[in-house]
Amino acid sequence: MFDYDEEAVRYDASRGGEPRAAAAADAVLGLLPAGTATLLDVACGTGIVTRRLAAAGLDVTGADAACGMLRRAAERVPGRLVLADIRHLPFPDASFDAVSAIWLLHLLDDAERVVAEAARVLRPGGVLVTTVDKAASHDVGSDIDAVLAPRPRRAARDRSDLVASYAGRHALLPAGRASFPGRGQGRTPLRAAADVRRGWYTLLPPGAPLTEQLAARLEQLPGQDVPRPEPEFSLRSFRKPGAGPAPDSGPGPADG
Repeated sequence: MFDYDEEAVRYDASRGGEPRAAAAADAVLGLLPAGTATLLDVACGTGIVTRRLAAAGLDVTGADAACGMLRRAAERVPGRLVLADIRHLPFPDASFDAVSAIWLLHLLDDAERVVAEAARVLRPGGVLVTTVDKAASHDVGSDIDAVLAPRPRRAARDRSDLVASYAGRHALLPAGRASFPGRGQGRTPLRAAADVRRGWYTLLPPGAPLTEQLAARLEQLPGQDVPRPEPEFSLRSFRKPGAGPAPDSGPGPADG
């Protein structure tokens, strides 16, 4: 896994920046029930999405385990951040109307613990909104994907059916689905080759024979600087049974 303290400096620019953040925040907001007032954004990173959720009128708290990420987030959402292990949240039971987890579960071997903690801190009627199937979203059927097809892959830890099973074990019910485009995430062969060589794919160590072979093949593709199609990311929401938040105090209606 990346050192996210070190990665914080280039994180936003390398992942679509403000356009992608806007698309993500809009999709999250569309899955929140009417009356949602408080939201915990776990693994909030640089706060680029968190800021937009707060701007929609929510009382937002961001939590992250990386100090480097939180330093950047503090410029966007000052006074709303907590340094915390997202698998052991420092909040009482039933503290929030909603919990968001964007581009997180795919990183964790113990993703269910995040879902369990979200269920614990949610109030009755509240929702967890999380991205699912991230790796699959990046496979857009391009020539880059064809070159990278032989690479070794880890089993997806954020597969939609797996996340739904985690939610079910912690008494969260399916509530809605949404998708949003990965603005600025269309890969170019040149960038893909550089990512392969720098260890972006954790099972392709820098300097390994297969790493160099795949990078060289990427560098032979036409249109080295031409972005391929953007990914379409998926969101799911899960509801904690019980009464929901008070009506007419949140950003908008639920999506389903």
